[in-house]
Amino acid sequence: MKSVIAENLVKTYRKGAVRALDDLSLDVEEGTVLGVLGPNGAGKTTTVRVLSTLLEPDSGHASVAGIDVIKNPKAVRQIIGLSGQYAAVDETLTGWDNLVMFGQLYHLSAAQARVRATELLTQFSLSDAAHRPIKTFSGGMRRRLDLAASLIIRPKVLFLDEPTTGLDPRGRMEMWGVIEGLVREGVTLLLTTQYLEEADQLADDIVVIDRGKVIARGTSDHLKDQVGGERIEIVVADTNLEAAKEIIERVTHGQASIDHGLRKISVPVLDGTQSLISVIREFDSVGIHALDLALKRPSLDDVFLSLTGHVAEVEDEIESGKKKRGARK
Repeated sequence: MKSVIAENLVKTYRKGAVRALDDLSLDVEEGTVLGVLGPNGAGKTTTVRVLSTLLEPDSGHASVAGIDVIKNPKAVRQIIGLSGQYAAVDETLTGWDNLVMFGQLYHLSAAQARVRATELLTQFSLSDAAHRPIKTFSGGMRRRLDLAASLIIRPKVLFLDEPTTGLDPRGRMEMWGVIEGLVREGVTLLLTTQYLEEADQLADDIVVIDRGKVIARGTSDHLKDQVGGERIEIVVADTNLEAAKEIIERVTHGQASIDHGLRKISVPVLDGTQSLISVIREFDSVGIHALDLALKRPSLDDVFLSLTGHVAEVEDEIESGKKKRGARK
């Protein structure tokens, strides 16, 4: 069953001069994680804003758990959670007070809000800091509290827009653990991210969008296979670069490239292990010593660059200028 469906969404800005969404379609299976990747301005945040009822599309259709997001946004808000790129919490209040406030905004009774706040502070390892002002929290603690607030009503569907932005590697890993726990509990999740390894780690399926269009979709392995399989990477001494390149191309029948700064030669191959063994044998026969060698599958970074022609970037969307505002309904 599809928990989230977007069909032919169009959203323009500046009187139609800029198309943030250009006939975009995607869907998310119930109980799974869809990772949404794309370069700066691709349409990731606009997609989240439309699906979470914060923004109306110019045309197209979208539904969450079978509810039309345009015709019945109030009903959609009652079953979803949203955590944006920047923590939407009140820094002057304590963590406890923030969660109780969000519970009451979601129309929980005062007693229900207090119980839920306690549960979430425990779940996100924030109990010891519950009564400290948010301004004393670290970046990772703020992100965990923001995610906790998005779960105040136990949503069926959760939208996470770059949830680990600004976190250090340890904080990112902690957040990954929290997200994986939510998925095990059956939450359906749409995740936008600038960290390609994050999509690799968390997503069951991945959509790549560029200029408001979906340009590729599949599992991480499927997308990597599209780039062209494995590649051999060998580092040799400067004096051997050209000779080594000639041998590698002759053995693999591929077009090799040289990174002179790293003294590294790379070539795509179909039968990776056998080709690598053959290259080393040829090197041995002529006295070329490999300083380092590796057989690598494409990474999501390679996929991203191959599909979009861009590297992944931190900022996102035309409305990135509004990023500090943070909204949750």
